[in-house]
Amino acid sequence: MSSAVPLSAPRALERRRRARVTRRVVTVALVAVGVAAAMVVLGAADAQAAVLPSETGDGGGVTINGINGTPSDSIMTLLGITVLSVAPALLLMMSSFTKIFVVLALTRNALSLPSIPPNQVLAGLSLFLTLFIMWPVLTDINTVAVSPFTAGQIDFGQAFDLAQAPLRDWMLSYTREEDIALMHRAAQLGNPTDAASIPLQTLVPAFMISELRAAFLIGFVIFVPFLVIDLVVASALMSMGMMMLPPVMISLPFKILLFLLIDGWGMIITALVQSYSGGGG
Repeated sequence: MSSAVPLSAPRALERRRRARVTRRVVTVALVAVGVAAAMVVLGAADAQAAVLPSETGDGGGVTINGINGTPSDSIMTLLGITVLSVAPALLLMMSSFTKIFVVLALTRNALSLPSIPPNQVLAGLSLFLTLFIMWPVLTDINTVAVSPFTAGQIDFGQAFDLAQAPLRDWMLSYTREEDIALMHRAAQLGNPTDAASIPLQTLVPAFMISELRAAFLIGFVIFVPFLVIDLVVASALMSMGMMMLPPVMISLPFKILLFLLIDGWGMIITALVQSYSGGGG
């Protein structure tokens, strides 16, 4: 037992020495990558500035557009990375994804299946249903903003302003006036006179509140029949003296059977899609 101590000490020192060397190598590699990335960015910026002089003729600035007026590849890459970084937040806040996912999750809980289907399946189904519902809006945004911007007909600021209009109109169609008034009171703003005067910073949270309210309302309607099954099974077990038997274990097959007989998934998805087809939610 005593001879194991001098043998383990050199091994521990060797492991610590290797760990220090590994940390130094990783640090040097990260610094080198950072320096290389900075040099590439600065070199691309210098090349762009050298090739593209200012359109105003005063020699005091550069343009982000290419030679033929279209956006340069570096700018398009930067915009693409920016969109990818904020895409999850935009998907949650400014689309039908939140409502669809909440309804599907409440349906899963009503069936007493907390982990089946898993969250990945519900998120994937919600994503594709969101694309299906939002496709007309995305098409309008591409027509009025993205295509003219990539063709060099408008600049980025104009494209951003034009892209807001279809999305604002869509969100306003499914946002309650009470929720808009609530957010304006919270922001200490006056009531808007028309839809165009509603700022985006109050429209987005108001839209999310309306979506959550609609999702919980649909979830309540879904819960009621399964709650009745739980009550009937629990009463039957109590009358037979089987108080130690969990009612959920007995009611689960009946819930699944009822859900299959009425084509539950089809009914829920149809109701969700139709809730966005009438111009109001």
